[in-house]
Amino acid sequence: MKKIFPSDFLWGASTSAHQVEGNNFHNDWWLWEQQGRTPPSGKACDHYNRFREDFALAKDMGHNAHRLGIEWSRVAKDENAWNMEEWEHYRKVIRELRSLNITPIVTLHHFTVPMWFSAIGSWMNNNAPRHFTRFAVKAVEELGEEVEYWITINEPNILAMLGYYFGQWPPYQKEFEVSLIVIKNMLKSHALAYENMHKSAANNPSILSPQIGIAKAVTAFHPCSSLSIRDRISTYTRSIFHNHSFIVSLITGKISVPQLEEEYLTAKDTLDFIGLNYYFRQFIRTKNPLSKNPFGEVCPTSHRPEAGKITDMGWEIYPEGLYAVLNSLSRYKKPFIITENGIATEDDTLRKRYIKDHLLQIHRAIDKGISVKGYLHWSLLDNFEWAEGFTKRFGLVNVDYNSQKRTVKDSARYYSSVIKDGLRD
Repeated sequence: MKKIFPSDFLWGASTSAHQVEGNNFHNDWWLWEQQGRTPPSGKACDHYNRFREDFALAKDMGHNAHRLGIEWSRVAKDENAWNMEEWEHYRKVIRELRSLNITPIVTLHHFTVPMWFSAIGSWMNNNAPRHFTRFAVKAVEELGEEVEYWITINEPNILAMLGYYFGQWPPYQKEFEVSLIVIKNMLKSHALAYENMHKSAANNPSILSPQIGIAKAVTAFHPCSSLSIRDRISTYTRSIFHNHSFIVSLITGKISVPQLEEEYLTAKDTLDFIGLNYYFRQFIRTKNPLSKNPFGEVCPTSHRPEAGKITDMGWEIYPEGLYAVLNSLSRYKKPFIITENGIATEDDTLRKRYIKDHLLQIHRAIDKGISVKGYLHWSLLDNFEWAEGFTKRFGLVNVDYNSQKRTVKDSARYYSSVIKDGLRD
């Protein structure tokens, strides 16, 4: 049976600036790369120079939307000066998409920050919301005539967790209390940016009315098989906290973070849509109280029920979890865009199956009346995968990092067929 998606559905793929552009000399990740703390990104995919070639491939594959990032450190290498040549570069990038009838969806922060921002404490600095909002408003002023969809911050929970709690990413801190301050300041940054981006657009009739959201990493959490009923309930509570907390704060306007004094944002209901990044299921158990460790502990393999295939990232494939997350978050009555969903694998047949099975779950949600406006596969290109370097391939398009040659994968052609003709069970 063929499954047809809405005629105005957004079909495409995502990228982030640092992962594809190359030579982002002025951000914090580049600095850590030069110190040998994380693999070097170098030229990455040289997308900064090859964006026209890459967008032509996306058009050929039938994409009508593309998520891209603005590298903050390019347009603001220094705290008090804008680099207008770089703003003009991004204007050309976005106009290229528009010329191909591909809707740009622009992300303002995707893990990297300018070195000057890092030097003042980055997201730990209580002035972070003011600095970020200045950048966000400038982006609307410079690019708002061509851009309707904006994502302020990508996966704030992941950066707070990996950069400030587990110490696996820059700035390699391991303090739970600091990670909570980072989350608080990111919440404030989004809310203040949202408010001022809308004000700026309202005062300038040439700017498109912005639709502003975040890209929230969500996971299908299941309890370990060995847990008692009481611990299963506690684990369920932990999963709700992980998937819902940031969204709840932006809708209610109230910051409720364990151990921190309750605060209020500048405005409530600061989401026009919710971007969801979904990849996998994780079996967890609670260990410490929520106020000490909101993330729980991953179960040993022996305490997990029968699981699905494992990707090259070590993540379990569980398409039904995407429907479960959409259904759970639908209570907030906001439209969704799947802003990331993809698989690290050298097995392109598995990637094809991954795409199909997750799209079936999205269609299931739409059939239930849940508003899903689009699906953006991660990623358009094989690219620099943060701490994993270039060892993991997520792309619809293969990239030879030596020659920069692009080769469209069979899974990408399958995805194109779904865009054109619909999805079969």
